[in-house]
Amino acid sequence: MITTTTPTIEGHPIREYKGLVTGETIIGANFVKDIFAGIRDIVGGRSSSYEEVLREAKDTAMREMKERAQAMGANAIVGIDLDYEALGANSSMLMVTACGTAVVI
Repeated sequence: MITTTTPTIEGHPIREYKGLVTGETIIGANFVKDIFAGIRDIVGGRSSSYEEVLREAKDTAMREMKERAQAMGANAIVGIDLDYEALGANSSMLMVTACGTAVVI
């Protein structure tokens, strides 16, 4: 399935619009990652543990969105928007939503 943030796919005219599709995920980061991320904040550098959680959440939201588009008979999703939000006490959870338009090309 072709997925893109653009409203069209060059060389592939949209034959049919199926509708809006979404995928959502909420994932928690455990306290061990919080400790190591805190150390990284002090000494500098990237937090690979948080980056991995972020990628996992994005991949899950995208996968759900693609599954919903396929169920509608679409073979592509255009105009994808990804949103990230911290939730919960001390922002200990991450919510990622993916939204786009399911189409047939």
